[in-house]
Amino acid sequence: MKVNLFVQLSIAILLNLIFCFQGTAQPVNYKIGKEIKLSGDGGWDYLSVDEIHHQLFVSHSLQVNVVDLNTGEQMGVIPQTNGVHGIAVANNLNRLFISCGKDSSVLVVEAGTLKVLSRISGTGNNPDAILYDRFSQTVYTFNGKSSNATVIDGKTFKIIATIPLSGKPEFAQTDNKGKIFVNIEDNSTVSSIDTKDHRVLKSWSIAPGEEPSGLALDLKNNRLFSVCRNKMMVISDSQTGKVITSVAIGSGCDGVTFDAETRLIFASNGEGTITVIQQHSADNYEVIGNITTQQGARTITLDPSTHHLYLSVGEYIPGTDRKRAVKPGTFKVLDILPN
Repeated sequence: MKVNLFVQLSIAILLNLIFCFQGTAQPVNYKIGKEIKLSGDGGWDYLSVDEIHHQLFVSHSLQVNVVDLNTGEQMGVIPQTNGVHGIAVANNLNRLFISCGKDSSVLVVEAGTLKVLSRISGTGNNPDAILYDRFSQTVYTFNGKSSNATVIDGKTFKIIATIPLSGKPEFAQTDNKGKIFVNIEDNSTVSSIDTKDHRVLKSWSIAPGEEPSGLALDLKNNRLFSVCRNKMMVISDSQTGKVITSVAIGSGCDGVTFDAETRLIFASNGEGTITVIQQHSADNYEVIGNITTQQGARTITLDPSTHHLYLSVGEYIPGTDRKRAVKPGTFKVLDILPN
């Protein structure tokens, strides 16, 4: 009788543990809620959300398309952003900083009104990713053709430092405590930067990942998520540089975002899918499914307040891969929302 009771208790405990573990996973209940048509033609890169003014900024060739997130419609454009790559939102300064790759400049715009305030010239060659660090109130441009980062005072708009990097930088993240992290694409590493001394603190390999582009950060667990060209997302410890694990994603991925509330990670793949990864714990990750998007939708951003995902995309004219022109009049943003 005692043996049977022990067995029954053991089974009950085991089933409870299994249920609790499975209960942490979220089903992939997301769908395309709306396709937001945008003006203009040409290529695109990063998107950013201003949670305070409920606006979405979409880089688009020579301009930035601005979407009113309350209506889900385009409300205007920010012109004169030649070769635009990224838009950094600095809500505590009420400013936007826009990297203009072909001009090697940063356009400064007033948040909310979208009034142009200044143009900062003399960054490194082809400023690509751009990041505002609230901790130091500085702006970082990561310059793809000169392998360095330009540091700009967010209040005075003055360039205050140039930081040499070990290779071509891609997307970056800040912990808002004095450190910035950036993917270095051509040597498959991540570098951490000291925002006080404006220097690289350390760099580490993210092997088996190759050619990382998009980067997301889990502030609570100090985990970096680097999406790589060899169809892999690598998770590393932002404090030690240790590679924790890796998971498979789709092809052509250029962006990734992390929803801290649901603990879901979304990798946007140019093949036309989003790989959805559940974070069970700081060191345990599971691919739980895919969301169908559209071929070429490779960059992504998240509105944390609504959990909506936004991806920009256009239709390609048939031709050589990565050299195809975009069909005029087809540019849009996919608004993907929880179902």
